Amino acid sequence: MKKILVTGAAGFIGFSVCKKLLDLGLEVYGLDNLNDYYDPRLKLARLEFLTKKNMPFSKIDLADTNEIKNLFNSFKPNIVINLAAQAGVRYSLENPHAYLNSNIIGFLNILENCKTHSIEHLIYASSSSVYGLNKVFPFSEGDTVDHPVSLYAASKKSNELIAHTYSHIFRLPCTGLRFFTVYGPWGRPDMAYFKFTSKILSQKKIDIYNKGKMFRDYTYIDDIVDGLCKLIQKVPSNKNNNKFKNDSLSPVAPFRILNIGNTKKINLINFINTLETELKKKSKKNYLPMQKGDVHSTLSDSTLLKKITGYHPKTNYKEGIKKFVKWYLDYYKKAKF
Repeated sequence: MKKILVTGAAGFIGFSVCKKLLDLGLEVYGLDNLNDYYDPRLKLARLEFLTKKNMPFSKIDLADTNEIKNLFNSFKPNIVINLAAQAGVRYSLENPHAYLNSNIIGFLNILENCKTHSIEHLIYASSSSVYGLNKVFPFSEGDTVDHPVSLYAASKKSNELIAHTYSHIFRLPCTGLRFFTVYGPWGRPDMAYFKFTSKILSQKKIDIYNKGKMFRDYTYIDDIVDGLCKLIQKVPSNKNNNKFKNDSLSPVAPFRILNIGNTKKINLINFINTLETELKKKSKKNYLPMQKGDVHSTLSDSTLLKKITGYHPKTNYKEGIKKFVKWYLDYYKKAKF
């Protein structure tokens, strides 16, 4: 049986991926530093859910070179799914050093150990933010991504470049996933839809940037998990001429970049209106100008992922919001904080 190491296991996507892999009966080891970027109680609740499924876990910071090395030596994974990162575009304006420590130094530690242990496949989180102010829609893996507009985006673009270097020199198979606005149950409290829900319920004003003229490719967590898990066995290779049309497969390395999104552009105001419907409350809106580091619109072309895995997102945003609100009300009723 393949042994899978998942970093960021107490995070939103990491938790959801671990849950799916454990349900499939796979051997999974979780790692997270449990930082306080957002309420650690939610991270601990996710972790409690996973440890009840007998998942071993270590609290380790990716930037801790020795601890990461020791974990690889003891667990000896075959597959690594790196979902640990300092998230958040807006937070990168306030705390830039956190992004370098986690997203650059931490990722380098993962790559070094993947190289040493001849990992069969490294899947790592990139982001749709690398497209910056791209004006061509939908965003395709072949588009130029040389003009990031946030430090978070720059750190993710750096991940792609460093991973390609390791993949080329050490023949390390790598797949980078550019996630598009992931939402759903057990989500991140720092994300807009989560903040909106909290403030609508407490009758506080919600901040709406660019006066609501924002569009996002909202992608439900179950669709993200489904696409990622299907990729585990789809190891990039330069052998056997296994390229697809418009493939992002590197000509010099077992390396590929893939978009993973819902492939539909949703207006922010429509998203908020659906939240109001499900919460049965109207929001109080505080319209603000565009914030630094943010982008007007995102929209994924996930055709390549579909060709490789059969990926097909099943959850539209109205259904996804309904499921999120149900989870939110239930979770915070039980949590009592």
